[in-house]
Amino acid sequence: MQVQHAIFGLGTPEVILIAALALLMFGGKKIPELMRGLGEGVREFNTAKSNIKQEIEQGMKDKPAPAKEGAEEKKA
Repeated sequence: MQVQHAIFGLGTPEVILIAALALLMFGGKKIPELMRGLGEGVREFNTAKSNIKQEIEQGMKDKPAPAKEGAEEKKA
């Protein structure tokens, strides 16, 4: 059985080629800065996603589901 590790359908040789091209284009000093910026962007995105999720959950807890008016009128 063969284990396949792929990123976006790319195999290991393709990933190595892309990494080598990035190293040639940006240089060894610039890549850590780019990755740091990418990491900060992902962290901000996850924080915003968590905040939105908490707001939605809090809103659902604060407001009970509205009662159907037709059900109350039939009982009366």
